[in-house]
Amino acid sequence: MTMANDTSGKTWAYGLSVALLLVVNLVIGAVLFLPRHDALRVSFLNIGQGDSTFIEGPTGIKILVDGGPNRSVLRELSKQLLPWDKHFNLLVSTHPDKDHISGLADVFERFKVDTFLEPGIPDTTKVSQHVFEDAAKEPGMRHVIAKRGMRLHLGGGAYADVLFPDRDESTQTATNDGSVVLHVVYGATSFMLTGDLPSPYEDYLVGLDGNDGELQSDVLKAGHHGSRFSSDSLWLAAVHPRIVVISAGKGNSYGHPNPDTLDRIKAEGARIRSTIDSGTISFSSDGVTVSER
Repeated sequence: MTMANDTSGKTWAYGLSVALLLVVNLVIGAVLFLPRHDALRVSFLNIGQGDSTFIEGPTGIKILVDGGPNRSVLRELSKQLLPWDKHFNLLVSTHPDKDHISGLADVFERFKVDTFLEPGIPDTTKVSQHVFEDAAKEPGMRHVIAKRGMRLHLGGGAYADVLFPDRDESTQTATNDGSVVLHVVYGATSFMLTGDLPSPYEDYLVGLDGNDGELQSDVLKAGHHGSRFSSDSLWLAAVHPRIVVISAGKGNSYGHPNPDTLDRIKAEGARIRSTIDSGTISFSSDGVTVSER
């Protein structure tokens, strides 16, 4: 009888020690992988042929710009967020094309979202309708139409300025032409995100903001996945990026990135990074320098 009690006690003690060890490991793991909340993080997610960019400000404010073509965005976000983190301060749809907006439906279904920012371009596709129906169900969420002059505060002095659109896009039929352009700034560092904005509108922004280096950015996400219709020489010279990121899918049917676009980027002296070759591409800024993570 005493021997049975001893065995039972040892089993209980062993189980308790295993449970405690698991808890300790989980705590250590969480501490090791918790983001530093004194830096700006920008990650161009590997979601195939499309766009999705995760941004976390220095104080932990979280933004997702576009959601890619499908639910692969959830897979990539699971690598950026802790398992219990189910909240976005802001979701941005640069424009309502499937390869940018479709995955946002899955994000709305699984995350709490405070604010949804989009350009107000009408779209009647089933994908777009699905996203906007899910957005409408989000309790207490603000739905905002993007306009030039808006400043989105990311905490710790970081912010994102809306450079485009500067007009009413409610009658826009060429969805790329109304793409939201964000200039993300932290201290002396910055990132330029342009959706699928075509070159004539890039050049229009050069006319508005190209003086005194206002558009200059450490990192540029190439417009329209490196298409020949974006990232022209005038725009590249004004932004003068050190690194250009191309978000595209391997073997895509569009031929992205276009060889002429790559040549223009190289002529500007920028280094090219592509999700095709590298998967998710992440950067961190301390407000002074940008480093790849």
